Amino acid sequence: QVQLVESGGGLVQAGGSLRLSCAASGSILSSYAMGWFRQAPGKEREFVAAISWNGGVTYYTDSVKGRFTVSRDNAKNTILLQMNSLKPEDTAVYYCAVTPVRSSIWLQVNYGRVTAYTYWGQGTQVTVSS
Repeated sequence: QVQLVESGGGLVQAGGSLRLSCAASGSILSSYAMGWFRQAPGKEREFVAAISWNGGVTYYTDSVKGRFTVSRDNAKNTILLQMNSLKPEDTAVYYCAVTPVRSSIWLQVNYGRVTAYTYWGQGTQVTVSS
């Protein structure tokens, strides 16, 4: 069974930085595309960033472009989300997820869809104070 565990969340002031990590059991991270999503209270889960299985392609939602960077280390079965210039509106529970697909064309179409991802972590809270 695949298990994803996020870490690195916390409380930070606006303008600060956090780095989230997602570690996976087994070798699944090295085979498939990964995504980061977030969910604020009372809101639906939304796409944040995605990265292809080999790290060659990345996608971001417009609100985090230029501030967040997604990367992966397949040797360590880990993906990272570096978050800089944080804003209060970034406050949410952040989830990593795996989509068991290697097709770059498929990912290009589906990277932002919650339903495209099969395995999910338990989430880590990020709170940005103003």
